[in-house]
Amino acid sequence: MNVDVKILIRFFIFILGLFFMGLGISLTTKSTLGTSPISSIPYELSMIFPVTMGQFTFLLSLLCVIAEILILRRDFPKGQLFQLLVGPFFGAFIDVGMFIFGSVNPSLYVEKVIVLLIGCIFLALGIYLQIVANVIINPGEGLVKTIANKLEKEFGGIKVMFDSTLVVVALIISLLAFGKLEGLREGTIISALVVGYITKIISKLFSCINFEKLLY
Repeated sequence: MNVDVKILIRFFIFILGLFFMGLGISLTTKSTLGTSPISSIPYELSMIFPVTMGQFTFLLSLLCVIAEILILRRDFPKGQLFQLLVGPFFGAFIDVGMFIFGSVNPSLYVEKVIVLLIGCIFLALGIYLQIVANVIINPGEGLVKTIANKLEKEFGGIKVMFDSTLVVVALIISLLAFGKLEGLREGTIISALVVGYITKIISKLFSCINFEKLLY
């Protein structure tokens, strides 16, 4: 297969990954058990202002890229400016997901858990597709990687701190705006804990069909 064709396919896989992430975040949010850490702040703000969660996600992605540039300055890889294109797609896919699943309103707790777990599966699939595409790094992950490299710390540890910071900020916003927790529940913790494991399972399943070899 032509090299240029493979690159185009990898970009398509990356966009597909963003789409599944958008669906996953939408479903976890519709479960009403709490949204994912990366969307916790956009979700809280969307309940306060007449702006969608997807639009706030785009703004958060933009802030992440700006933070990367401020940290790295001249060392910022010019090719990673393509991260600026990720935000609009990611935000739009979240809003599309919220539209698609608009009629999903689970009432029983077991139904909410099922919706949450399905959302986690979609989210994990999206993350896997982005990783295997290996063309552009998601702004959120890009900022974590930048901080980890700058501090010479492990990516995993910084990732936990980054996600925890997002949740804490969202919690503060919720308390200030509503006087109680809104949109942050056990589902936020569950998604943070299980998505990584589900991603590993999906990776093993795709490795059985040599999926990655088809892209390189």
